[in-house]
Amino acid sequence: MLSNNNCVIIGIAGGSGSGKTLASRAIVKDFKKKGAIIIEQDWYYYNLPKDKKSEWKHWNFDHPNAVEFSLLYEDLEKLRKGKSINAPQYEYSTHSRMKETLYIEPQKVIIVEGILILNNPQILDLLDIKIYVDTDSDVRFIRRLKRDIFERGRTIENVIDQYYRTVRPMHLTFVEPSKRNADIIIPGGGKNIVAIDLLKSKIKMLLREIHD
Repeated sequence: MLSNNNCVIIGIAGGSGSGKTLASRAIVKDFKKKGAIIIEQDWYYYNLPKDKKSEWKHWNFDHPNAVEFSLLYEDLEKLRKGKSINAPQYEYSTHSRMKETLYIEPQKVIIVEGILILNNPQILDLLDIKIYVDTDSDVRFIRRLKRDIFERGRTIENVIDQYYRTVRPMHLTFVEPSKRNADIIIPGGGKNIVAIDLLKSKIKMLLREIHD
């Protein structure tokens, strides 16, 4: 059943480095003309306390409490009802939200992407299609290692420490179990062309229902 008669909301979850972003972009590319947008869970991280910088390296970004899901829910509800939003933008170097926000108008296809998207009951209620991207842990770790070093200026030691301290245990506690909430499980993420094409067909069918 559609979340409303104006848009299709798709949730894409999976472990860090699983290929969620690639899968999301592959879908959006096909629906740009109809109107499609990706909303990232990471935009909704809470600001870290500036007076406790010594604690930043121990912060658990993979726990549900690190994300302001209530605001994400409010923004998705607005888009669902045909209202525009000003989505927060997160700066990893300062671990805080930027002053500038991203203005987003209602779209026909809305993809909300993040490791914990299928873990939150409120968000689940808004989703028309629930996707879990399933990728082997060694592949996910290597992708995360490359991303954090080259895109976020992290050291190898820091990435490995965070992986064992929070990323892996939170994946086993929250992310992996959320697979049970998925309508579709995609092995390999955006490179699984057959699965992505089937998903696109389902989205097209739901969009036809909107117009009917």
